[in-house]
Parts: sequence; structure tokens; C-alpha cells
Amino acid sequence: MNKNDSQDTGETRAVALQYEGGASAPRVVAKGEGELARRIIEIAEEHGVPLYQDADLVRLLSRLELDQAIPVSLYRAVAEVLAFIYTLDEGMKSPSRKPKAAKPPSET
Repeated sequence: MNKNDSQDTGETRAVALQYEGGASAPRVVAKGEGELARRIIEIAEEHGVPLYQDADLVRLLSRLELDQAIPVSLYRAVAEVLAFIYTLDEGMKSPSRKPKAAKPPSET
């Protein structure tokens, strides 16, 4: 799940992705801004879905239609999100480690 507070409008935006094994690519399963985005985020949090903040990626993903697979041009960016979530999941499995906040690695 990607979320951000749009710097252009001050409006919250959210895009939820789903990837099922065997599928060619993740697909957009929810998207919205304002109150709808806040509800998408709330539902994700209620279900333990990690949130990843990337304003540029949310802007690009929000242009896609619901149920549309992500285009090849976004594979790398989404793969980074999935790798980040995988790392969080592995951290949750380790009894000696507590999960960190779901933020992307800082750019250098």
C-alpha cells in the first residue's frame, strides 16, 4: 500500500496494490484521495497491511485504472516497495526484532 499527502493539493492520496503468485504483475485494487484515501489507509492499518510512503509513486499509480496491472515502467519502483515489505515481514518473524515504522529508505 502506498500513501502520501499530496504537496500539490494538501490532499491525502492512497493506492493499494495486490500481488498474487503466478500473476504477471501487481495490480491496483484501491485508490483515492481525501476521505476515500483516509478510509483506504484505515482499512489497511486494521488488517496489518504495511504502508509505504512515496509521493511520486502514488502519483503515477493513481493514474492507473482499478484492477489494472502495473506497467513495466513501474516494475522497479514497485519491486523496491515489495522488497521493503518483505524485510518488514521477516523482521516480524524474528522474536528478537521489533518491526520498524513503514517508511522507505532515505535517499542519499
